[in-house]
Amino acid sequence: MGAAVGLSAERRRNGIRAALVGVIVMLAATFAPGTAGAAPIYPAPDPDPFYLQPPDVAAKGPGDIFAARPMPPLPLFPGIEIRQLAFRSTDSQGRPIAATTLVMLPPNRAVDAPVLSYQHIVNALGLRCAPSRALYSTDQTVVIREAPALNGVLARGWVVTLPDHLGPDSAYGAARMGGQITLDGIRAVQRSADLNLGRSPVAMAGYSGGGMATAFAAALAKEYAPELRIVGVAEGGVPMNIRKMAEALGFAPHPLFGLAMAAAIGLEREYPEQFPLSAQLNPEGLGLRDQMANACTNDILALGAGRSVPQLAASTSLVNDPNAWSVADLNSVELYPGVPNMPVFEWHSPIDGLIPVDSIDATVRRYCAAGVPVLAEKYPSPDHMTTAVLGMPAAMNYLDARFRGEPAPSNCR
Repeated sequence: MGAAVGLSAERRRNGIRAALVGVIVMLAATFAPGTAGAAPIYPAPDPDPFYLQPPDVAAKGPGDIFAARPMPPLPLFPGIEIRQLAFRSTDSQGRPIAATTLVMLPPNRAVDAPVLSYQHIVNALGLRCAPSRALYSTDQTVVIREAPALNGVLARGWVVTLPDHLGPDSAYGAARMGGQITLDGIRAVQRSADLNLGRSPVAMAGYSGGGMATAFAAALAKEYAPELRIVGVAEGGVPMNIRKMAEALGFAPHPLFGLAMAAAIGLEREYPEQFPLSAQLNPEGLGLRDQMANACTNDILALGAGRSVPQLAASTSLVNDPNAWSVADLNSVELYPGVPNMPVFEWHSPIDGLIPVDSIDATVRRYCAAGVPVLAEKYPSPDHMTTAVLGMPAAMNYLDARFRGEPAPSNCR
């Protein structure tokens, strides 16, 4: 759930609070009836048939490949060969879906080279905003921020896979599905015979919104993909508990309220029965929803600036809705009972104004108690995205040591 580049720390803190107001209000409560029968809005289909869900998707197993193709080179990654894979994954309801990932192949890679699954930060609703599309677009904001770290590991001979972890409906906020897509993307890379990576050691990394998918993939791996040889994971700035992020948040307008609406729309796409957002919006709310339906981060921020829940809802009379709360809980890593079956490097700021740090600490303690080797590092920066930059070199060095087979350090107490 990273904020836009260039915003001050205070605006980012206010903005994430704004985003969470909308997300959690929609999760935690049911508005009085608004536009009866209003259905969820989904992104416009991608015109490229490569992204289409094949009719026989249910006949495939998770991680099985539908299609593969070479991709044009990218100026941000000089000398790197790029492939794209379409593969079968699973949504939040356990249904088969089609998903995609880009695979970056350095020229100095070996057979069975180390593979890093890197989950980009994606705050978006349009399919054109997914990493595989954004990398080839004119809006390079997020990619530029993360390119130095990726070029660093590519120079080491690692193969990097970048899954479109928001899925075929760009369901922003559906973190558990993001974890499943991440794991299935790794499966697809290792099953692609011409890549020669079937026996590769694998690591995963991601920060903030990308960290949500990464952390869920780590927690799900033992159950969902036990055959994968994942040697380590690096997860930073992870919003571990959506429910806690709801507490003590009000209804005032905020500059970055667009992130709230985007996450609410994304969760309705993934949980239309449990989370009927559209039926609870007034005409102004539905209009804003429609404007955001295919938007990327910058447009979402512009459209939602200064908005608030009372402006968009049919009523501000709220009642507890167990079904909506269950959506929050299902996508909160802290509340998922499983633990990683690989060593974990975790980093965050102890004074991060964007995420509930106590949820990170509680999750780390639970993992430690279960015997998971966790190296948890704190970087004293008040700015969420600055912490990402500060911790990334240590995160990559940690994974490099896991690839080399060194014993995993731990500061569990």
